[in-house]
Amino acid sequence: MGALTRAVRNLSRRKMRALLVIIALGFSLAIMVSIPAGIIANQAAAQSMTTDFNSTMTTMQEQINKTATLIECQTSGQGMFPGGSSGFPFEGSRQQQTYVNEFVANGIRTISGVKDVVEFLTASSTETTSETISGPGGRDFTISRPVYTITGVTLNSSFIDDYSILPTNITAGRNLREGDSGVVLLSLNLTAYFGVGVGGKVEIYGKSFKVVGVYDASGQGLMETRSAYMNITDAQTATGLTGNLTRLDVYADDVSDVDSITTAIGAAYTSLQVTTYKDRLSQLDNMQTMYNQTLTNAQATLSQTDTVATQEIMIAVVATSLIVLFVMLYTVRERTKEIGTLKAIGFSNWNIMSQFMLEGMLLSLVAGVVGIAIGTVGAPLLSGILLPQISPFGSRGNSQFRLGTANAGNFGSFGVLGASTVTVTPSLQTMMIAIGAAVLLGALGSLYPAWRASRTRPAEAMRYE
Repeated sequence: MGALTRAVRNLSRRKMRALLVIIALGFSLAIMVSIPAGIIANQAAAQSMTTDFNSTMTTMQEQINKTATLIECQTSGQGMFPGGSSGFPFEGSRQQQTYVNEFVANGIRTISGVKDVVEFLTASSTETTSETISGPGGRDFTISRPVYTITGVTLNSSFIDDYSILPTNITAGRNLREGDSGVVLLSLNLTAYFGVGVGGKVEIYGKSFKVVGVYDASGQGLMETRSAYMNITDAQTATGLTGNLTRLDVYADDVSDVDSITTAIGAAYTSLQVTTYKDRLSQLDNMQTMYNQTLTNAQATLSQTDTVATQEIMIAVVATSLIVLFVMLYTVRERTKEIGTLKAIGFSNWNIMSQFMLEGMLLSLVAGVVGIAIGTVGAPLLSGILLPQISPFGSRGNSQFRLGTANAGNFGSFGVLGASTVTVTPSLQTMMIAIGAAVLLGALGSLYPAWRASRTRPAEAMRYE
């Protein structure tokens, strides 16, 4: 009865030990699965950043070329950074909004060489929302931004036809047109926020407006504001800013008139921030320098990632082999009498050796399957912890920043490079390699214990306690 009890206890201990070993090996192999997936994700993130960079630069260059005669005049608080450049507004970068009277527009129209003046009023809701956005490498960024931003624009048919004063990528309904009042054109993300569509009603600044169209505002990355366009008179009435403006788009008769007009506006209206074709080219150069530095940092991170990944995989390989080695050594020691019995009844050295190697390989195979399961689910977390991640923000962990009022001018607002997410998912090929590596490491790790077991003499084994 005592012998049976001991046998049951030994069997129970073996099962528990095998389970713990499988879990330990599983995590080691999960690391081996997750690291290649993380490298691939980092490479995809770098490629995405490069694509975004090229696309952004091309779009900006095209817009600049189309606006050689445009002089943007903005009040303080309209630009994302000092100087009115569009960029990424971190917490604290917003300025107090100021306004100019419509009489300023009338005065600018009298300047020689001025062809047209388009008036705008941009305002953000006082209500804000906090949102968590996933960034590169699975990082989360908490942002606080206005629920919506409205842009009132002069709905003159010639302005609408000749200049880019309204969104063009209409996805439902129609665009605004001359004579519209009491209606709005909403960004797609704002219709989703309010849960309305074309023909529905929304309340903006306490006033009810009918939705006549929806446009796609995507492609701005983290700068994707929820926007509403309307007649400038409606915007002024709704906000209580009758007669006030935040921006004027001044168009010259000819490119040669831009400098003289800019000088006249600067001298007469010092409260306005003036941006010309030359300024926009300078902004483009600055942005290109910034993006180039970001891409350089990304390449450096990729190089660092390869080095770190190689070291970590080597550690995982060694750890896996050592775990199998020590477990199998203990198994051989524990089953010494069993080995002696098997040899006594005719089992050859090869039979004993192959049996223990097979056990080590099977143990590693099961651990490999467990490791793949863990790696498939936990690859984003494991790779995020173990590998340097590509980030345009240059820091790890959570970051908080505030989205301000986007510049609604012709120059536009562009998203932050690398804001899109890249999924970290182990490939089938990586999984198969991991299974093969698990079996191979199991064989290598159990080779010496199996050889040692095969060299055990039956007489000595039977006397072992």
